[in-house]
Amino acid sequence: MQIGEVAARTELSLRTIRHYEEAGLVVPSARSQGGFRLYTEADVARLMIIRRMKPLGFTLDEMRSLLETTDRLDAGGTTPGEQAELVARLRDFEAAAKQRVADLRVRLARAEEFAARLSARLPGPADEDPRDG
Repeated sequence: MQIGEVAARTELSLRTIRHYEEAGLVVPSARSQGGFRLYTEADVARLMIIRRMKPLGFTLDEMRSLLETTDRLDAGGTTPGEQAELVARLRDFEAAAKQRVADLRVRLARAEEFAARLSARLPGPADEDPRDG
């Protein structure tokens, strides 16, 4: 599929997809005769991983490291020691993701509390000045 369809499916902008390509996080699987980037379902899945990492504040380097880890795990052919190391790295990413989600929940609760306090300070319909209407 072309980049426009990928953008629609991933809800990422063309610019963002190109940025991730320049950063080496995703590489189009092919190019058309006209030079258009062509992506596969695997490329879309990779972009979805990146998209899910972004709101958690993972850096491009961290994204690259996770993708390299999952690529190596998926490729197989690793020794038992390498496999254990890759799984440990994946567990570290899982723990980091869970911690970041917990941190976001705290921030969201604080933001909701702030918004509620602002709403409480606003005059209700009975409190409004009739001259304002």
